[in-house]
Amino acid sequence: MPELPEVETTKNAILPFKGKTLKRIIINNPSLRWPIDEKVINKIKEEKILSISRRAKYIFLHLNEMTIIIHLGMTGTFRIQKLGSNETRKHDHVVFEFSKEILIFNDPRRFGSLHVSSDVQNHFLIKDLGPEPLEDDFNSNYLFKKIKKVGVSTKSFLMNQKNVVGIGNIYACEILFSSGISPKRKIKYLNKSQCEEIVKNTKRIIKEAITKGGTTLKDFYSADGNKGYFKIELNVYDRESEDCRVCKEKILRFVQNQRSTFYCKSCQN
Repeated sequence: MPELPEVETTKNAILPFKGKTLKRIIINNPSLRWPIDEKVINKIKEEKILSISRRAKYIFLHLNEMTIIIHLGMTGTFRIQKLGSNETRKHDHVVFEFSKEILIFNDPRRFGSLHVSSDVQNHFLIKDLGPEPLEDDFNSNYLFKKIKKVGVSTKSFLMNQKNVVGIGNIYACEILFSSGISPKRKIKYLNKSQCEEIVKNTKRIIKEAITKGGTTLKDFYSADGNKGYFKIELNVYDRESEDCRVCKEKILRFVQNQRSTFYCKSCQN
């Protein structure tokens, strides 16, 4: 968390900064997941933000010759304030200063990151990413070919950003529930029809989550301060011991790859 819908929601919330001049970047704490290169950051002054985009779970601020790459990590959020505001919060690590407003990156657990690159497509964080789930190249043919001889569980496969980007723990659980597939099942045993179900439900759930502003559990708020309301749509995630909405069996939880997995043993096999 945040996953693709939350990152897309955050990106959309900061789109008004497109075309504005970034006066400077203030680093309060460079010790994020990777130390911020302050020498490079200090050179970014009076640069216009030409565009703002997203790739996987990364937000790009495109400048004239460079691109700022931001990852929200587990607990990272943006906050917009008026320039000159005295409000500060613990874990405000990076401040982007504009003529009238500031954009603040806050990250309590410091798993987020900030890099600057002149060749973003070949950056080490970006170059090996898989297809976007909402684009046409993520389809059942791609998935069916990709899973051959892959020995991992279906859930682990979906969460691997080299296979498809943006799907984390929450949406993997929800996608597999809607597809009727157990998170424990080895993905290499899925047939073409099951791959079609996964692709169909991935696209539907991701689109719905973006429309509702993502999922707010403990950490996520958009840059405009709004919560994500997809939580009310969740069928299995964070619903241990509650009734399945389909069959009334109790939702189960187990630890898989050091992450909590939620599923219905009756609906998923």
